[in-house]
Amino acid sequence: MCIIKLENVELVRMPKRNDLEQRALQYIMNTGFEGVLQSDLWHELDASSREGSRIALKLENKGLIRREKELRDGRWTYRLFPKRLPASIESISDCPCLMCPDNPRCDPSSAISPQNCDRLTEWLHTISTNPPGVVCDS
Repeated sequence: MCIIKLENVELVRMPKRNDLEQRALQYIMNTGFEGVLQSDLWHELDASSREGSRIALKLENKGLIRREKELRDGRWTYRLFPKRLPASIESISDCPCLMCPDNPRCDPSSAISPQNCDRLTEWLHTISTNPPGVVCDS
């Protein structure tokens, strides 16, 4: 919320829905595989439950999050999970290209290229079995 003061007038600018959506998505992504209860998210964003539910549905319809029904303290609620996690440097820290002695000569149009690199192919195959930053749909 932004408060603007003009001479003897105080204007209060309410956050736009897109701002709340962006903040909600960022918060959900930061929770990672654990997810966050929908009610906890609304408290964090200082939003009403009605507004929060609409934002969660919108993010789900856009394919950005996944909602799972959960019984908490005798009440049904939803746990929100990101469909994708933010990228991190750790996700590529073991990529063979970073320390490859052929890196300066590696080019798609040369004899040494990513298309025919056994080390890169093996690494890609290894991470494809458990891709970092992707949360499976249920």
